[in-house]
Amino acid sequence: MPSIPAFITRYFAKDEPKPPPINTRTAVFLLVIYTLFYVVPFYISRTTRPSRTLSRDAPSVIRARIASVSLTCVVCSLITLVILTSEGRATTAEALHALGYWPFGLVETVKCFLLTAVLFAGPLYEYLVIDEGWRDWLALQPVTTLCSEWMTWRNIVAGPFTEEVLFRSASVPLMLAARASVTTTIFLSPLVFGLAHLHHAYEFRVTHPQVAYSVVLMRSLLQLSYTTLFGSYATFLFIRSGSVLAVFVVHAFCNCMGLPRVWGSVYPPLVADSKGQLVRPSVLWTVAYYVLLVAGAVGWYKNLAVLTESSNALVAIDM
Repeated sequence: MPSIPAFITRYFAKDEPKPPPINTRTAVFLLVIYTLFYVVPFYISRTTRPSRTLSRDAPSVIRARIASVSLTCVVCSLITLVILTSEGRATTAEALHALGYWPFGLVETVKCFLLTAVLFAGPLYEYLVIDEGWRDWLALQPVTTLCSEWMTWRNIVAGPFTEEVLFRSASVPLMLAARASVTTTIFLSPLVFGLAHLHHAYEFRVTHPQVAYSVVLMRSLLQLSYTTLFGSYATFLFIRSGSVLAVFVVHAFCNCMGLPRVWGSVYPPLVADSKGQLVRPSVLWTVAYYVLLVAGAVGWYKNLAVLTESSNALVAIDM
């Protein structure tokens, strides 16, 4: 059983006579406020507000938005820190532990990454082997792209880091401090995380006015579904690892991989035979992908408890 920080145990214990610093309703309210702090500034300034002539992917917009959300993360983290340390309930060091900053959790980060990589065994096979992505990594092309393209930097570094700082580090301790159950924390707080992405529907509509509203709606509902699902997973990892670094790395990795393919064929590029005719690859490429997809899901489930167990856990979760 992991050693649980004493002040988190006090907050979480139902029989603790001292009342929590906030109740669950207030905690959820603050999560909504944090989300508004994150999103609303995008539409206040001309430099961050998309239009038909200014895309959200424009470098100037990305830079301005990164500056905006960075400030939001600092402010919201300080608010959570003040709440956790109010009336001497916790020391600053204990509160920083609850926020996931200390210890860094390097071992937890590696374990959470490996666990998630197992889940993506099929997509990794498709990218590295079938699409020969290993060649790009030998040439360090992904690193070059990351350092030279603002959109890639936003998607892989700035976006995942600020979202994890706000929606995990600054938000989850509030739910636990309010003595919300672990189940409520894992499945309710990520819903706010998912709702924070709905503004993309407006931005998409602005830049794609020809697309039907029904398509925009379906696109938004799909995004809400998988961002909320990922949010629950990230919240679980954060509680079990006690490390914001771990969930940031997992988030960045998932953004790199995208949604796994669950249908269709998987083939390497077509090659020509001695007569110059294109040869259809073997169906075994596709079979191998789906075998790895299923095996990865099974391996992820079986190793979920082992690879997330840590003495830095915020609260104990029986598994």
